[in-house]
Amino acid sequence: MGRVTERRKVLRIREGAVSTRPDTLVAEEPMEIRLNGRALAITMRTPGDDFALAAGFLVSEGVLGSAEELRNIVYCAGATAGGANTYNVVDVRTAPGLVLPEITLERNVYTTSSCGLCGKASLDAVRTTARWPIHDTPPVRLDPGLLARLPDRLRAAQQVFDRTGGLHAAALFTEDGELVDVREDVGRHNAVDKLVGRALRGGMLPLSRTVLLVSGRASFELAQKAVMAGIPVLAAVSAPSSLAVDLAAETGLTLVGFLRGASMNVYAGEHRIALRAEASRG
Repeated sequence: MGRVTERRKVLRIREGAVSTRPDTLVAEEPMEIRLNGRALAITMRTPGDDFALAAGFLVSEGVLGSAEELRNIVYCAGATAGGANTYNVVDVRTAPGLVLPEITLERNVYTTSSCGLCGKASLDAVRTTARWPIHDTPPVRLDPGLLARLPDRLRAAQQVFDRTGGLHAAALFTEDGELVDVREDVGRHNAVDKLVGRALRGGMLPLSRTVLLVSGRASFELAQKAVMAGIPVLAAVSAPSSLAVDLAAETGLTLVGFLRGASMNVYAGEHRIALRAEASRG
């Protein structure tokens, strides 16, 4: 099975001094996701939590919404010409009688660690109808001070990043700021899928009273994944895209960007941010 990290020899130059030494790198390998035996998607990911990754991906595609709809997930043997199991192909089997969205049967998606939307034909193809409309979720009110503390908690929980410096992370927090789960991956969209997949298999969906925090930027796809999992708040340490903001405004998602220290920008869903009455609005 693939490892989370690998060792490679590097030439190290520091202030004119040259040396050769091994370095620890984050592993990146392709994983093919099959749905009931049919090829569906290929993603470049960091090996580990592969079953959760596949399950979370299918939540964001509108295929799965509860643990009862998932029969099992297995690695596929015979993935190579010699019949060996590479542990890079997984087959997700759904419960008997589950009606699948037509989109999953008609397209083959190739996703990379930098762009989870590659291969999707149009914007309409990813505006999947959510099972748990965020507008209908119980009210969540977050103090800006609580949000400001979350990036440090995420960073402290990143075990593999400390060894490689090359991983994105996603974390789920309760509305009180307690860490629920954190996953790392070479692709931030994979890290979110792993979180959501673990929640699905644990019977936790919808995640209607949680905050999703991601390292880096907030893309349209990450906003969609939050909406599909019933997550009302998405926060990112960097900028959101214009489509992410549009989707957040359309669905009622609270979208926070540039979450750094006590500073942040709220792009949509500001009704969930508990602002002081004297706070100025410039």
